[in-house]
Amino acid sequence: MPGFIQITDTHIVAPGALAYGRSDTAEALRRAVATINAKLSVLDGIDCVIVTGDLTDHGTPEEYAHFAAIMAELELPWQAVPGNHDRRDAMRAAFAPAPWMPEDGPIHWVRDFGPFSVIGLDTLLEGAHHGELSLEGVGFLDAALAAIGAQPVVIASHHPWMHSGIPAMDADNLHGGGALMSRLEAHPAPARMISGHVHRAVTGQIGRVTCQISPATCHAVLTDHRVGHDPQLTIEPGGITVFRWSTAPQPGLLSDTIPTGSFSGPWPFAE
Repeated sequence: MPGFIQITDTHIVAPGALAYGRSDTAEALRRAVATINAKLSVLDGIDCVIVTGDLTDHGTPEEYAHFAAIMAELELPWQAVPGNHDRRDAMRAAFAPAPWMPEDGPIHWVRDFGPFSVIGLDTLLEGAHHGELSLEGVGFLDAALAAIGAQPVVIASHHPWMHSGIPAMDADNLHGGGALMSRLEAHPAPARMISGHVHRAVTGQIGRVTCQISPATCHAVLTDHRVGHDPQLTIEPGGITVFRWSTAPQPGLLSDTIPTGSFSGPWPFAE
């Protein structure tokens, strides 16, 4: 059955550089791409990769070219929405030929997977760490939901509306997301919101909407629930999230977070 793989927060910097002087984000993305390619033979119906923002760390043309060069090894098509570390004009220029890239304005798009659709929403507010959905974005969402009708929907954005429990990150999540959530609450079919930004795997429920934050391919943000502490990075295993539509025993979207890299096995459980 159809599905996709989410990667997020790749934070690619110039070739040979480390993000924040510590994180080899290019090698982390190469590892994620290699993991996806290796898993495709055992994953059923995966159509594409969706990148939920922070493709680069500074939004420069050099960084986008580096990102594109690594993603060229991916054996699936991909599409993306920007994050707060991206720059919209540079991202558009880098990927202008892509069919999902609009000619101007925010980088919103819709992809139909058959049993469900994904709406990519651009929540980038240039110059800010937090995200916002503009009035134009709300209008795009309204039109997309009307076109989808009673089909289940997934919203893919960089900034989550759900709090992660890490105060330093929650202050910079999606501001003013009530307009988005009210529309998802009113949608006649199941709705889910998938995001990045927090560099951790977090799942919650807001009303009838499942909200899911996926881990980054590179470094993680330290889980720190104390108020008044700045976010800190830790070098933990990167992850990808596989989303797949299941028909049995009940139809719905399932997700599975997979660590990136090579690991021992598989072996049969029998000795």
